[in-house]
Amino acid sequence: MTLDPQAAEVLALGARSPSPPFEDGTPEAARRAYRASYLALRGDLEPVAETRDAAIEGPGGPIPVRIHRGIGAPAEGAPALLYLHGGGWVIGDLDSHDDICRWFANAARCVVVCPDYRLAPEHRFPAAIEDAGAVLSHMAAEAAALGIDAAHIAVAGDSAGGNLAAVLAIQSRDGTVPPLEAQLLLYPNTDAGQTVESYGRFAEGFGLTRRTMRWFRDQYVRSDDDIADWRVSPLRVDRLDGAPPTFVALAGQDILHDEGAAYAERLRGAGVPLVVRHLADQIHGFASAGRYIDAARRTVLEAADAWSQFRTNMTE
Repeated sequence: MTLDPQAAEVLALGARSPSPPFEDGTPEAARRAYRASYLALRGDLEPVAETRDAAIEGPGGPIPVRIHRGIGAPAEGAPALLYLHGGGWVIGDLDSHDDICRWFANAARCVVVCPDYRLAPEHRFPAAIEDAGAVLSHMAAEAAALGIDAAHIAVAGDSAGGNLAAVLAIQSRDGTVPPLEAQLLLYPNTDAGQTVESYGRFAEGFGLTRRTMRWFRDQYVRSDDDIADWRVSPLRVDRLDGAPPTFVALAGQDILHDEGAAYAERLRGAGVPLVVRHLADQIHGFASAGRYIDAARRTVLEAADAWSQFRTNMTE
């Protein structure tokens, strides 16, 4: 398969980095290295109508959140998006995906809430999911104070954040967290077993490696038993009918490709309204390299458009 030249440039930059692989150091060292890399790769921080940092009470203490109100979003009753950042459940913070959150806020004319959920290995599964559910519950309960419409809340996330978003969407279907209007998933992790063929095809040389992904997973789970839990591996949930309408972006040259594609097919088979965007020439994490990869912002805009279309279809 042909690789997008812009993605190839990002891979070349990574190959020249003096930092060792995340798995060869400590989680804290990985966070420092990731911060240095995302500051060099992320896209423009678009101006939005309003940005503020706050804290929401969670099961493990206050959860820092960043809230963006997009340009054109109404002051009251705006649609809202809970954005869960990627980073293998180990790295990432309120700044790492700030470009993506701002793109969503403006494109969807909505309010985006991004939580700095607890990270592994200090806080293993299910801490991140618990924090995500607490923030969603706060958004629904305090909708008037936030200037949002509780009937129009969606969840989005990339990679491990896409994993958390998928889990939250199933929980919303089951009524254990407030209902969601849609889920918008960017190259999500859906099966912690790590046995799909794309783990072999793209094990090395495409950014996220098989060795790094195994390290991420092993920092997150408490034991091998957690791998079979659908809250770690949402592809393994018994049923997906009734899940919220879904947008899935798949990177064609990504070790997570096959499990993301399998999840989309299960959603399709369950009759869930679905839009799949397959970017055959892209690598894992391309949306976080907006300074170099044009498809980053474009894909976010397509996800926002799909969310709007889902809402329109539901009201017709």
